[in-house]
Amino acid sequence: MPVNAYLVFNGNTREAVEFYAKVFKTETPNIMTFGEQPQHPDYQMPEEVKDWVMHTRLNIDGSTVMFSDNFPGSPFIEGNNITMALVSKNLDDIQTWYDQLKEGGKVTMELQETFWAKLYGQVTDKFGIHWQISHDTGEYGS
Repeated sequence: MPVNAYLVFNGNTREAVEFYAKVFKTETPNIMTFGEQPQHPDYQMPEEVKDWVMHTRLNIDGSTVMFSDNFPGSPFIEGNNITMALVSKNLDDIQTWYDQLKEGGKVTMELQETFWAKLYGQVTDKFGIHWQISHDTGEYGS
């Protein structure tokens, strides 16, 4: 059974998903909004969040990543509880992903050769998501 990452944002999921779809050249995602769900009689959804994303997903290089906006009124802590690991045999993809993800973000570790990979780097993107990007040599169970 696959394990899927689920990323939660605070009102900007649509922007994030469109950004990631462009970076990883995926299909246009189907987006379900909070406004499309049946309304609970004891809780009226505020108008300003009806267009927020309740659920969507992307297939990124064979892995499913799911996305949602934070449920209105729930606590939200941006990006500090998840790291996404991208592992590929394609060095060009690794370089492209790294270059695009660092735009507007912060480099934690420059893309470089390590003892386990020809290329490895870490970046926190402009949405606060932490990424590890690594070449798959097959030696270390990548």
